[in-house]
This record gives sequence, C-alpha cells and structure tokens, in this order.
Amino acid sequence: MLYSLSHALHVLAAVIWVGGMFFAYVCLRPVLGTKEPADRLGTWVQVFERFFPWVIASIGILFLSGFHLIYHHGGFSDIGHYIWGMLTIAVLMTGIFKFLYLAPYRHLRRGVEESNHKVAGFALGTIRKLVATNLVLGILVIVIATAFKSW
Repeated sequence: MLYSLSHALHVLAAVIWVGGMFFAYVCLRPVLGTKEPADRLGTWVQVFERFFPWVIASIGILFLSGFHLIYHHGGFSDIGHYIWGMLTIAVLMTGIFKFLYLAPYRHLRRGVEESNHKVAGFALGTIRKLVATNLVLGILVIVIATAFKSW
C-alpha cells in the first residue's frame, strides 16, 4: 500500500513539474510573445508565482517518494542503472531550478517592479533557456522511466 502511494505521488509530482514546463514553454510562451513587454513580463511573474510553489513541492515529493521506492527495492546497492540515471538527472534538474529561482527569477521580479523592461527581459530570456533545458531533461527522465527499465 505504501509502495503504491509512493509510486503514485512520484508520478504525479513529475507530471506537475514536467507538464507545467511543457505548457509554459510550448503553449503559454508563444501567446504571451504577442503582448506588450510590460504586460508579458508582468504576466510571467504572476505565472511563476503560482507555478514555482508547485515545483518546490514536487521536488520534495519526488525525492522523498523516490528514496522510499529505492528503499523498497533493496537500497542503493540493488537499483538498476536506469534509476541511477533518473536520480542523477533529478539532482541536475533541481540544481538548475534552484539557480533559476534564486537568480534570474529575482531579477525578473525586480525588473517588473521597477518597470525596467531591459533587466526583466534579459532575466526572462535566461529563464526560458533554463526551462527549456529542464524540460528536455524531464522528458528524458520520463523516457528512461518508461522505456529503459531493462538497463
């Protein structure tokens, strides 16, 4: 029962994080690109204010549930290469998000608050690149989790 709950929470947290990045990058970004800079940048701040707490919660759930699943499979000495791959990518994605949250996101918010579109725009461009990187890594983890269990 606890294993099934951990597995379900793990998958849900991954869906929230990766799905949110996919939506933001593929759907929302092109639509907001047609708006005036002040509107576009302000909207992104509002979107991130709502999305980032979910990302932070998802990261916590992913690591807690992931470690529980590893424990259930006999610990780190008994896990397959694909799990090591997922864990490595998860640590990398978390580091990228932490940098994004602590640096460019702060600059974006400050730029919007001060109506400095140049600073805010540069920060948003950096965030876009980091989200694209994490999106690719998140999709890779999903592929590893679903297609390469035999590794």
